[in-house]
Amino acid sequence: MKYAFIFFLATLFYTNSENTKDKTYPPFVVFQLFTSQGCSSCPPADYLLEQVKKNTSNTNIIVMSYHVDYWDRLGWKDPFSKRTYTELQYNYARKFNSSSVYTPQLVVNGNEHFTGSNNRKLNRALKKYTSEKASNAITLSNVYKKDRLINIDYKIKGDLKGKIVSFTLVLDEKTTFVKRGENSNRKIKNSNIVINQVSLPIQDKANGNISLNIPETFDINDNYRIIAFVQNPNLQITGGVQKSL
Repeated sequence: MKYAFIFFLATLFYTNSENTKDKTYPPFVVFQLFTSQGCSSCPPADYLLEQVKKNTSNTNIIVMSYHVDYWDRLGWKDPFSKRTYTELQYNYARKFNSSSVYTPQLVVNGNEHFTGSNNRKLNRALKKYTSEKASNAITLSNVYKKDRLINIDYKIKGDLKGKIVSFTLVLDEKTTFVKRGENSNRKIKNSNIVINQVSLPIQDKANGNISLNIPETFDINDNYRIIAFVQNPNLQITGGVQKSL
């Protein structure tokens, strides 16, 4: 399965290089994985997301891991979990007309969702969204870290009406030894872990500056990246970009 996945990505990149010249803005894919170290079904999805990250040189294929907090009561408190990320997942549940949430859930461009370990559906989503033009493009510049503060200048192109832009700080990867809960006595590796996210209404302002903080509980010497994405009122993601620090 792994080799088939890598082959698909290699083929995909070649195809895109030939066929995106007439696009208004380059295609992109944003994968938002809702996961938890307390969920026994999540490690395969965590691994699959890691493979997407490792096997792509295309910076317009973006992955993020949002650790929800509703598993924390079952024996293991996920060190990356936040109520904010659970609330974001419920926002998507309302969009998808669902009264409940689940893990591992993979949301793609805010348009569709499926079980995060489903390699077949993930590959299908890659093929679909990397052949569609984006309606927004984001440029990040003057990105630098000073102690715990990260500076970002940004510019957004395309239709801005009613949209918001989110700036997300992710930790490159971390391996945790889980001592209790469904994954007791297992080492779990998580990738592109969301540790801070700020969302702002664009309000027709295409250029701006923002600062993000690295929370005190994280080592400033770890590897981080900035991800920015634009959403319309229906939570559809209309453009995205990422930049390593």
